[in-house]
Amino acid sequence: MLKLKPNARNAVMIGSMCSVSYLAVYIARNILGTVSPQMIEQGTFNTEQVGLLSSIYFITYAIGQLINGAIGDKIKAKVMISLGLILAGVSNELFAIFAHLPFASYIAYGFTGYFLAMIYGPMTKVVAENTEPIYATRCSLGYTFASFFGSPLAGVFAALIAWQGVFLVSSITLILMGMLCFIFFQILENKGIVKYNQYDKPKGSRGGIKLLIKHKIIKFTIISVITGVVRTSVVFWLPTYISQYLGFSAEKSAGIFTVATLFISLTAFIAVFLYERLGRNIDLAIIIVFISATICFAAVYFIKQPVLNIIFMVLGIISSNSAASMLWSIYCPSLIDTGMVSGATGFLDFMSYMAASVASSVFANAVSVIGWSGLILVWLALMVVGIIISLPLKKNYI
Repeated sequence: MLKLKPNARNAVMIGSMCSVSYLAVYIARNILGTVSPQMIEQGTFNTEQVGLLSSIYFITYAIGQLINGAIGDKIKAKVMISLGLILAGVSNELFAIFAHLPFASYIAYGFTGYFLAMIYGPMTKVVAENTEPIYATRCSLGYTFASFFGSPLAGVFAALIAWQGVFLVSSITLILMGMLCFIFFQILENKGIVKYNQYDKPKGSRGGIKLLIKHKIIKFTIISVITGVVRTSVVFWLPTYISQYLGFSAEKSAGIFTVATLFISLTAFIAVFLYERLGRNIDLAIIIVFISATICFAAVYFIKQPVLNIIFMVLGIISSNSAASMLWSIYCPSLIDTGMVSGATGFLDFMSYMAASVASSVFANAVSVIGWSGLILVWLALMVVGIIISLPLKKNYI
């Protein structure tokens, strides 16, 4: 039987709890995208209303990341994470109950976004503070994988259950995970495995901003914006794209989306594998995946055959998401010496989701103006910008 060193064993326990909790988060946040074809077919919402709902979610989630990220540097992770999961479960079910009342459903879904934003920053901080750097990357890899794997699981629910039932299952899962998370972290605290605020901000560093700039925070902020559009809004609209642009039924679209996102869920492992094979050179790795994404989205534009189109779309998303995985799994935990892991992570997530919010709303309205082909060109252009911003410069400020 394989025996782990104490530090590795502790990292496995912390990382496993964080990963399972984050899986529940991403099942919840991917539900609307997977059931939107059902809701549109039934007349519950139209395409523009679904776009507005997704924008509201992204805005409240982004604001929540900014606020809760900063709070997460002060309050224990067990409180932030468990409370966020429980409250998100309640508001998520309220959305389904009041779906026939647009204004009430918008408010409920907005609160779902805000409460789910109480989790990621504190989670990254507790991992960075209580595990060695190599284990912190592995833990982050675990819940980054969970974030991608939440999409196919949501797709499975959408394929098997009516959309109201999908929201109910998700809400119950969130509430149960919130309770379990609090108990688990309390046990780890009692055993001395989890401790808080072990790293303070460097003296004389006004909030650590100068140190963050030295850590290339500007460059990674732009990367978070670019990849945020793909990993949130593009994936959100993927079932609708498959249905409207490629001509599949709502049921088949949900099934194809499930299979596609199963492959997309492997992104985190692909990203870390590439990063380590390139000598842990994150800049070179990000350039390579953006080049790959550019080529794939170009293929999506020119190749109309449905199966090949979907394959290149998935490969393009995987490539772009690989850059996001390196950002969240490698870059964010490395900020431990700034004393602002939760705050900086929350800020980067805030920028990512604000971009996604704008993009989701624009995409919903742009389909009727420039068509899906035009949107593919927009995604292609974003990948080109990613290549440019990732190129090495003489100074390290970005």
